[in-house]
Amino acid sequence: MSLVKFRNRDPLRNFLTSDVFDNDDILSDRFWFDDITELAMNVKETDGNLEIELAAPGYSKKDFNVTIENGCLNISAENSSSIEEEEEDYSRQEFSYTSFEKSLRLPENVKDEEIKATYKDGVLKFKLEKKEHAKKHVPMKIAVS
Repeated sequence: MSLVKFRNRDPLRNFLTSDVFDNDDILSDRFWFDDITELAMNVKETDGNLEIELAAPGYSKKDFNVTIENGCLNISAENSSSIEEEEEDYSRQEFSYTSFEKSLRLPENVKDEEIKATYKDGVLKFKLEKKEHAKKHVPMKIAVS
């Protein structure tokens, strides 16, 4: 019996890196199917509101789609660009496409209709006002008999 190297990869990569095509150095994980990166996010809570900052560089205000549905703040954005250059002896075309989606469950004490969003210098900021509570709950000790 011999030991066989375990490869936990998708079927296309399994075919390309099978024992027949043992190219682990050439087709290593750093070149194939990168994971989706999470956007950096800061959340700050004060007595009166919540502030959320989401790093989203390279977009413009019109690229964002922000909705509230079923108690979730849904944020998505798409951006694409292309450059085409034609010369006498060559032509060059470049294009890029970026997008992301993020959903945040909102606490029950947030006023949905008062959410404000701004985008400046690659940072998408949200300001969420909290609802006023009529009475604060004070912890009590209950004696067990």
